[in-house]
Amino acid sequence: MFPAPNPDFDEILLDRIALPDSIAPMKKIIHIDMDAYFAAIEIRENPSLKGKCVIVGGPPNSRGVVSTCSYEARKYGIRSGMSSFQAWKLCPQAVFVHSSFHLYKEVSAQIREIFYSWTDLVEPLSLDEAYLDVTENKHNEADPVKIAAEIKRAVYDRTQLSCSAGVSYNKFLAKIGSDFNKPDGLTVITKDNAQEILFALPIGKFHGIGKVTAARMQKMGIQTGKELYQRSVQELVRVFGKAGFFYYNVVRGIDQREVITEWEPKSISCESTFSEDIDNLDDLLIQLRRLADKLSGRMSLKKIQGSNLVIKIKYDNFELNTRSCPLPDLTNDRELLFRFGEQLLIGNWDTNRKVRLLGLGVGKLDCDGDCEQLELDLDK
Repeated sequence: MFPAPNPDFDEILLDRIALPDSIAPMKKIIHIDMDAYFAAIEIRENPSLKGKCVIVGGPPNSRGVVSTCSYEARKYGIRSGMSSFQAWKLCPQAVFVHSSFHLYKEVSAQIREIFYSWTDLVEPLSLDEAYLDVTENKHNEADPVKIAAEIKRAVYDRTQLSCSAGVSYNKFLAKIGSDFNKPDGLTVITKDNAQEILFALPIGKFHGIGKVTAARMQKMGIQTGKELYQRSVQELVRVFGKAGFFYYNVVRGIDQREVITEWEPKSISCESTFSEDIDNLDDLLIQLRRLADKLSGRMSLKKIQGSNLVIKIKYDNFELNTRSCPLPDLTNDRELLFRFGEQLLIGNWDTNRKVRLLGLGVGKLDCDGDCEQLELDLDK
């Protein structure tokens, strides 16, 4: 299954190719993913919505976007991140509901209590999904499939919400498994069936391969995992850079990442989608000032400083441009954030185009306080 390394490989390449997981002790990893989480909570709170096309996000006559939607709505091609107006055009009969984030966070805390009743090795990815390492667990249960089934039952009993689970020997495969047979699925990927599953998997279904990368691969003739497996590590690294090592490994069922229980965020940001597209600099600078004030306030509150500024400009055709520059020092000063953001905006805005969204963020953070879940704050 694992071809012998070519002795002509550059030593650096060999250092970056992971060895088969069988060399390391076998782990027991579960990935839990709630089913249509926001929409499911709204339906639970209002049972009259059951069976309907429910869309959580901005109303159809606004500039908002879809946060998530029910499975009934997904049949019409509606997906997260789509504009609410486009979703309405695809499904005029849909019911649009506002997000209830306080409730979503409250329910998420209840779900995490269940996770922590089994193990302290929990890595939340968002409000509605997490990795669990149950190799050793608080109930001394040897079978991770039984643990996953018990967690699913406990989550439903506590919240009346269903979730899907993937069980495997590493994080990548567990994540792939949780996406099978949704909603309310439980998929086990073992050493024996991993390669068969990965070979048949469309390249766009590989966790970690986004739409742009998938399109590039498809142009190269890589449609499935089997075709990705046939490409050399040299080629993948030449085309995709460091990510090529990841692609080379995971299609072989190799992923040595640990479940991370504590981490520092890479960035903190805020953004605003405008009620009307903006086509003049004065108005954009007013919005930039507002973002800089908000970002500085959040960073000060959490005792965070950063040394790299990022600006995000989304045009009226949804094309997104992101630019960054170093700051003179670690800072959360609102005037510095605005001044450097102003330079980035003036230097990169296409003045012939209208702007739909503006975002401002800081990377390369130094955290002296609470750094949990800071990567993105949406202001719509």
